[in-house]
Amino acid sequence: MSPEEHTPPQEPQKRKPVGNLTDFIEGSDGKTPVDIEVAVQNDGKVAVFHNRRFKVPIAWYEFDLNNSSLEFVMDGGETRNAGMKIHPKIAKNMQNSHQILTILMDDDSGEALEGHYIPLIIHRD
Repeated sequence: MSPEEHTPPQEPQKRKPVGNLTDFIEGSDGKTPVDIEVAVQNDGKVAVFHNRRFKVPIAWYEFDLNNSSLEFVMDGGETRNAGMKIHPKIAKNMQNSHQILTILMDDDSGEALEGHYIPLIIHRD
């Protein structure tokens, strides 16, 4: 092989680090617990309770019925998995939902501080 034909080895492409939902939560330092709970009523009404404010507003949620995963889609388009699976018996009640009531809870009193309805997109086969 002549020197002109030799191609130097390519540097491996560096993968962008995979993010975590806590990237978007105020006061998330790895030491302070972030509590997120999902509640689904039999009639399909869904609520997400959380104890820390989000740095970036949630634009919408996406729920995949096949793998029972809930994704948070932030303003700007970044997506983060909630890090929990919704039990299939509960998840089936979500299939006709169109929004999730998202409620910020006070750690000390346990009272709701604020709540907002955020759109929900359901993915199914």
